[in-house]
Amino acid sequence: MSHGLPVLGDDYLRDPHGVYRALRDEGPAVEVVMPNGIRMWLITRYDDAREALADPRLRKDAAALRDALQRAATTPDARVQPAELASHMLNSDPPDHTRLRRLVSKAFTPRAIERLRPRIEEITAGLLDRMDGDVDLIETFAYPLPMTVICELLGVPERDRDGLRGLMKEAMTRPFRTGDDPKERDRRIARVVERFVALVDEKRRHPADDILTALVQARDQEDRLDDVELISTCFLLFLAGHETTVNLIGNATLALLTHPGQRAELIENPDVIENAVEEFLRYDGPLNFAPQRVTGEDVTIGGVTIPAGELVAVALSSADRDPATFREPDRLDLNRAESPHLAFGHGIHYCLGAPLARLEARIALGRLFERFPEMDLGAPADELEWRPLPLLHALDRLPVRLRPDAG
Repeated sequence: MSHGLPVLGDDYLRDPHGVYRALRDEGPAVEVVMPNGIRMWLITRYDDAREALADPRLRKDAAALRDALQRAATTPDARVQPAELASHMLNSDPPDHTRLRRLVSKAFTPRAIERLRPRIEEITAGLLDRMDGDVDLIETFAYPLPMTVICELLGVPERDRDGLRGLMKEAMTRPFRTGDDPKERDRRIARVVERFVALVDEKRRHPADDILTALVQARDQEDRLDDVELISTCFLLFLAGHETTVNLIGNATLALLTHPGQRAELIENPDVIENAVEEFLRYDGPLNFAPQRVTGEDVTIGGVTIPAGELVAVALSSADRDPATFREPDRLDLNRAESPHLAFGHGIHYCLGAPLARLEARIALGRLFERFPEMDLGAPADELEWRPLPLLHALDRLPVRLRPDAG
């Protein structure tokens, strides 16, 4: 316990669904301390979650969020995202949110994303061709597919991708490990900022047909980005453009490998893949909760009043297993008739990259199980490790045996 509140620890990182089941029974909004030492309110039930995601009283202003995060820190080294990486559309209210989202929205429309299908198919086929034997599916497939796609969209040179990935992984993961030096953490964040600054400078010198060049060249006074917004937006697009899909592919593969009947359904009826991806998003989505908001005034959720100035997170994966909305919510059903899940959020902050994530997942999972229908886990499911990131439900590794009879 901390501050008299329940602390969500390793059990939450391993099995957020079990923790959320208990929290839904406790109340519609429950104050907890997250594994990273940040105190916040979690909204746990579907109807309340959907309403909260569209409630303007739950603000996304970067400065207000930073102040609230500092107040909510229960330990001196609790992690707070620096302003250099936080001033993006995900941390903005209108009119800034409208301006920032408009700058990139054209690149992520369903029609624009559909034009990427041949390239995504090509990347997927190339990755599958190189896979054999026992592999870590995250490292060899789930990560490089969306990473390659988003880097090509943004215009990140191939020579910079591995280095940027390493910096991002260090900056995003290590602060949640015990004993992490706050000064070293700040240095890692600074290196991420420096890398994006260098990338932006290169686009100014050598413009190309990519999203980052378009952002750099934005000249309309209404839409112009300042330097902090530009770096923050680069960071957000790079991180959100691959991280969510990595976890979606990894979690979905694990779900299929632990539900042989559903795997057989996908293999025998490949056309079910579109509906299946919606079920994977509902059943074990890539985010535990939507990024935090801060109450701009006292807000009542399901009869629980949350004071002004408090951090609030909408527990997406809890809402998506709410038995009041979903029949047999803990059962994986690729033919579920309707799945109004909240994995991509709701309201003005609905995930801009949802069409891209859906297309990548449909192609990746369909081709993976078409190529390796007998694939099996290379380790017991209950021994798999999850990354120490409260926001994400993300496997660290997913060892699989692609052809179990080959040995």
